[in-house]
Amino acid sequence: MITEIRSFFRRFRDDDAGLATIEFVIIFPFFFAFFLMTFESGMIAVRQFMLERGVDIVVRDIRIGTLSEPSDERIRESICEVASIIPDCTNQVFVEMRVQDPEATWTALQDPTRCINRNEDARPATTIQHGSNNELVLMRVCARIDPLMPFSRIGRVEVPSLGSTIANNNSNAQAGGSYALVALSSYVVEPQ
Repeated sequence: MITEIRSFFRRFRDDDAGLATIEFVIIFPFFFAFFLMTFESGMIAVRQFMLERGVDIVVRDIRIGTLSEPSDERIRESICEVASIIPDCTNQVFVEMRVQDPEATWTALQDPTRCINRNEDARPATTIQHGSNNELVLMRVCARIDPLMPFSRIGRVEVPSLGSTIANNNSNAQAGGSYALVALSSYVVEPQ
């Protein structure tokens, strides 16, 4: 009986069949998770790029006058025409426009970035200031996007090097499990 047990363990120890399968099972989940996180990061980057491009085009249209009398709704629609990769864009974008005096004590938009609150049905009040001749207008746009893989936790940690690109507190109740992408732009109202 003891000889049979020793023989079994010796055959088990010397058998190398299935060795590659064991390595694959151990290593594959890490590579697949890395691939999924890379894909998620890429989608966030593309959406961020398209949001910034939409904001830049709208600012140009406002500055040269092709988007006359811009309202919150018209600005959101114009941004979303360009940033069509953002799902449900017109309902997930929040726009702020404020006049700043560059000659006085300069304070950029110090208050926290305002985004859509997914726990409320009503849109928050919007600050839209168009400015007059030679005034500097800052535009800040926040777009809520749902992660493709909510379990990946990308964008939920504060990354100082990214600044306000991915807003802080993405895991709070207002976010509803979404990411907040922020785009900033500015223009000077041309004298007329």
